[in-house]
Amino acid sequence: MPGCCGLVTLKNEPVPLKSIAVEVNVQGHVATVSSTLQYENQEKSPLEAIFVFPLPGEAAVCRFSANIGQTEVVAEVQEKKKAQEQYDDAVSSGQQAFLLEESEESPDVFKLSVGHLPPGEKASVSLDYVTELAVQADDGLRLCLPAVLNPRYKPQGSDNSAGSAQVSSVPAGSVPYSLTLSAHVTSPHPIAKVESNCPLDPLNYVNTEKTQATVSLAAGHKFDRDVELLVYYQDAHKPTAIVEAPQASAKPGSLMGDPVVMLSLYPEFPKDVMSSVTSRGEFLFVVDRSGSMDCPIHAGPDAQDRIGSARDTLLLLLKSLPMGCYFNIIGFGSTYQSFFPKSVEYSQKTMDEALQKVKGMRADLGGTEILQPLKHIYSQPCLPDQPRQIFLFTDGEVWNTKEILDLVTTNASSHRLFSFGIGEGASSALIVGAAKQGGGHAQFITGQDRMQPKVMQSLRYALQPAVVDISVMWDVPKGVSVTPLSPPIGVVFQGQRALLYAQLTGESSGNTEGSVTVKYSLAEQPVENQLRFSLKPGEDTGLTVHRLGAQTLIRSLEVKERESDGDEKEGVKGKIVELSVQSGVSSAFTAFIAVYKGDGKAVQGPLL
Repeated sequence: MPGCCGLVTLKNEPVPLKSIAVEVNVQGHVATVSSTLQYENQEKSPLEAIFVFPLPGEAAVCRFSANIGQTEVVAEVQEKKKAQEQYDDAVSSGQQAFLLEESEESPDVFKLSVGHLPPGEKASVSLDYVTELAVQADDGLRLCLPAVLNPRYKPQGSDNSAGSAQVSSVPAGSVPYSLTLSAHVTSPHPIAKVESNCPLDPLNYVNTEKTQATVSLAAGHKFDRDVELLVYYQDAHKPTAIVEAPQASAKPGSLMGDPVVMLSLYPEFPKDVMSSVTSRGEFLFVVDRSGSMDCPIHAGPDAQDRIGSARDTLLLLLKSLPMGCYFNIIGFGSTYQSFFPKSVEYSQKTMDEALQKVKGMRADLGGTEILQPLKHIYSQPCLPDQPRQIFLFTDGEVWNTKEILDLVTTNASSHRLFSFGIGEGASSALIVGAAKQGGGHAQFITGQDRMQPKVMQSLRYALQPAVVDISVMWDVPKGVSVTPLSPPIGVVFQGQRALLYAQLTGESSGNTEGSVTVKYSLAEQPVENQLRFSLKPGEDTGLTVHRLGAQTLIRSLEVKERESDGDEKEGVKGKIVELSVQSGVSSAFTAFIAVYKGDGKAVQGPLL
């Protein structure tokens, strides 16, 4: 049963959630999402409750507040242990308190503790997060609001501490709350259309250039499935730059006190190089056959089961492989099994044999242990002149996301990884993270529609030669310096977007233009793509770009922290905490804390 996330008491009983209102502000390739959740304590005693909810894996929480009765309490970011202690102190002295923290195991699950909600009292919590929008095979930009958080499988032997976000299951039909959603879209290019998997009211253009528009979800939506918004721009592949003005209260020279630029680049490879691409490679299809793959792919009627969807995706890929490549199929659950003892050459005979076996594939291998089959693959020597490509199919119901991503990162130089998230609620931290760290591309399969272009796009990318020696050169006028916030680009595909963030410090007296050049070598030929941009910040656009820049830097520092030890580890951790507190963006080492002093009176009654 897919679990719905929600607010539960410490005894795991749900606290009634009345409604969710979501406002989305899209700027080109990124968005700020603001959600307000209304709760009511219908018990006769004060309540302590925990709310566990999913966010897109690439999202960063940047504001959190709670309204109790008429009063708003805005949370501040603090070092995690300090925040936890302050919360415990407040609750034990009868004060209302709220604590919001990232789950230890996976950055896309958040846990909110609500302490002392008086009987009969209504409370609303508001949460803002920033996120990049993923590019789809048809050039649409996808924003997904996860309604469903699938219970994540914990591998045997991992410690199940109370601190980890335990997700309770709620039967899908019993979602009693309503959802309203409105979106405002702004872009340097005209907006062609906005689509969704849920009914929308018509798109409303705000200006004649069609670069601004609003759209909302049709009334009466029951939040029983993920809500997908797809935004389409004209001239989607034109590179763009957005320069965002600094936060007025922050000091110049700091990340929030300087302008930040975000570049979206679509590398174009020379045609003659693309026509000489040879079709070689060893393709390893790693398929999740754990019990949860028997669940339906989405909550609608006649939904296919996830294993069926994985089978269809795999059959399509098998029929499309180039002759002369090598392949194997590995199914995993609590254990793993290979179709062939080692990879076989792709021919009519081996393809037919594999197709028959795939058709009989069932979700019958128990829990979800991705780590073991990956370790096995990484330990096998690669075939000469057949670059190894891993295609991973999973619903992502795992807890040890960070451990898996670290393993993928370590082996990224010799193995490219392409991931397919099967079904709604698939962990985007795992699916997107594995593809990003593995130098591949991520796709989400949530129904029959759009599956074919997604599968073919990933295969097209996998057959492109790897791009090497990638460098990014910034050219800015005298008096201005550039601090890149994004890690070095590790992977480039024809037409695949790369987003880069950088801090711009100082001012130039005359020239107000800068440029960025991406150089790389492809099939042993040097290629370069250049983009010129104005250094003048745009009109007031909020701080979406700053926060995503901060989040990008925080995520790469977190990887560095996991890889270092001793004094260096502490130093990196200190940097993350400082950056998180300054930018108001969540991290693995900080939490949001709000304590409501109210009228100074402690809430009376035993705590439920």
